[in-house]
Amino acid sequence: MKEIEIPYYKTLKLEHVVLDYNGTIAKDGELKEEVKSLLPPLCKNYTVHVITSDTFGSVKSQMEGFKVIVTVLKTDNHTAEKAAYIDKLGKINSVTIGNGNNDSQMLSNAILGIAIIGDEGCATATLQQSDISCRCIEDALNLLLNEKRLIATLRK
Repeated sequence: MKEIEIPYYKTLKLEHVVLDYNGTIAKDGELKEEVKSLLPPLCKNYTVHVITSDTFGSVKSQMEGFKVIVTVLKTDNHTAEKAAYIDKLGKINSVTIGNGNNDSQMLSNAILGIAIIGDEGCATATLQQSDISCRCIEDALNLLLNEKRLIATLRK
């Protein structure tokens, strides 16, 4: 667990990082190159989860060799299923990163929600539910790997 005190904001006690797959860490079913180098150090500090509908059927092969927990969504209501996943992990210890409309409640449910405005854009609902928005996944992951950047962004 990583404890990060953010002046005049809150103290975060983060254990889980939950990543949406397509549009967030992958493009067209392929893991983004910049994510490949950032996942190993992220996995040293956090339990990393990848959650997806697996539209392209590639998540398991793409995540092979990384110490992550992969969850393929099973219901038709991905928004509710992602939100429930965060509830099960524990809202207070989870940070979520996503871009799609079905990520909005997941970001809202976590103690820290990060919206990615990447190649696919970002759904307005997800952007509104986020605590932080980043222009790309590399910037978002680096906030978690370099906590002073996170502090600088969120302190009041």
